[in-house]
Amino acid sequence: MNQQFDFEAFVQSAGDAIIAAAADGSILLWNRAAERIFGYTEQEALGQSLDLIIPERLRNRHWEGYRKVMQTGETRYGTEILRVPATHKDGRRLSIAFTVALMFSPAREVQYIVAIIRDETSRWEEERALRQRLAELEGRQK
Repeated sequence: MNQQFDFEAFVQSAGDAIIAAAADGSILLWNRAAERIFGYTEQEALGQSLDLIIPERLRNRHWEGYRKVMQTGETRYGTEILRVPATHKDGRRLSIAFTVALMFSPAREVQYIVAIIRDETSRWEEERALRQRLAELEGRQK
């Protein structure tokens, strides 16, 4: 059986967001899961800066790390999961977890970065509620 793998169908049907960004941070790829998680359509997101989903207070730190990765071609988040806040189109705070893949030119320069992103907002809120409840219970024992 000689079937071709349909990369586009895979990207669009994936349950996790798949977002690719150029060296300057402009969005090159935005799948359906990214639409669902962040609220922006593909048409609204393509060509825009990643600032679209990065909370304003974290942008400087994000861009410092982004520029370093683009310069060095190295990141630990290819295998380690990064958990950070993000912003939905409607202004809601999201908690996301992701890994990245660096895509290199033949000259071994990073051309773009692809992030595979999962929305962990519900899990994060549940854990926060449990931590608060534990703190309350520990406070009563004193």
